[in-house]
Amino acid sequence: MTGLAQQIAAHRRGQTRRGRRLLFGLLALLLAGLALTLMVGQTLTPPLDVLRVLAGHDVPGASFTVGRLRLPRAVLSVLAGLCFGLGGAACQTLLRSPLASPDIIGITAGSGAAAVFAIVVLGWGGAAVSLMAVACGLGTALLIYLLAWRNGVAGARLILVGIGVSAMLQSVTGYLLLKAPQWSLQEAMRWMTGSVNGARLAEALPLLLALTVFGALLLGQARNLEAMRLGDDKAAALGVRLARTRLLTILGVVGLIAVATAITGPIAFVAFLAGPIAARISAPGRSILLPAALVGAALVLFADYAGQMLLPGRYPVGVVTGAIGAPYLLYLIIRVNRTGGAI
Repeated sequence: MTGLAQQIAAHRRGQTRRGRRLLFGLLALLLAGLALTLMVGQTLTPPLDVLRVLAGHDVPGASFTVGRLRLPRAVLSVLAGLCFGLGGAACQTLLRSPLASPDIIGITAGSGAAAVFAIVVLGWGGAAVSLMAVACGLGTALLIYLLAWRNGVAGARLILVGIGVSAMLQSVTGYLLLKAPQWSLQEAMRWMTGSVNGARLAEALPLLLALTVFGALLLGQARNLEAMRLGDDKAAALGVRLARTRLLTILGVVGLIAVATAITGPIAFVAFLAGPIAARISAPGRSILLPAALVGAALVLFADYAGQMLLPGRYPVGVVTGAIGAPYLLYLIIRVNRTGGAI
C-alpha cells in the first residue's frame, strides 16, 4: 500500500511539473510575441530603444512608433485574449462541450447587437457603446439562463437555447446593418469584425479590472469545474455545490466576455479555440483555465501581427482568427458528432 501511495504521489508530482513547464512555455511564447510586435513593424526598432521607451524615456521616433502605436495594440491584444481564452474555457468546462463557447451560444451576439444598435440607431460612440455592449451582454446571458432553466440548467439545453438566441440576435444585427446609413455602417462593421486598430492604453483599464474581478472568480472555481467534468452526481458526491458553482462561473464568464467584447469587438473564435488547444497540450486531470487564458492571449497577439504584417494587405484581428476558427469549428462538429466527446 505504501508503494502504491508513493507511485500516486510521484505521478502527481510529475503532473505538477508538466503543468508548470507548460505555463512557463506559454509565458515565454507570449513574451516572445510581445518582443516581436514591439520591435518589428514597418520599421525595425532596436531592443534597447524599446526598453528605454518602456522605461518612460523620450526616444526620437521610437516613442511614437512603440509607445503610441505598437504598445497599446499589443497590450490590448494580450488582455483581450486573456479574457476571451479564460471565459471560453470556463464555459466549455462547465457545460462539458467544446461547442459551448460564449461566441457560439449567444453571449457575444448580445453585446454585438447592442453595439450596432447604439452606433447605427442612437449615433453613439466610444465609452457609451462599450457600456451598452456590456449591459446587453449581461442581459443576454441572463435571458439564456432563464430560458434554459427547468428544475436546473442542463448543459445541452443551455447550448441549444443559446444557439437559438444567437441566431435571433444575429438577424437583428444583419437588419440594422442593412438599414444603416453609410457614415455609421463603416464604424459598425469595424466594431463587429473585432479589431484593436486605434488602441489606446486607457482602454486597458477595464480589461484589467475584469481580469482582476471575474478572472479571479473563475480561477477560484477551477477545482469545482474539474470535478463537474466527471458528471453532476460525482461532483456532488465530492462536495461540489453545483448550483453555486454554475452561477459563479456563468457570472465570471459573462463579465469577462462582455467587457472584452465591448473594448475590442467580438474577436471571432478566440474563446472557442483556446480551450481545446489548452486541453490538447495540458496534462490530463489538470485545470485548463490558466493555460487557455495564455493560449487566447497568444492567439490574439499573433493573429493581429499576422493581419498587419504577414498577409497581403491589412486585416483586423477578427478576420484572421475567423479564418483560423471556422475550419476548426467544422472539424470539431464532425468529431463531436462521431464520438460525443468533450473538450
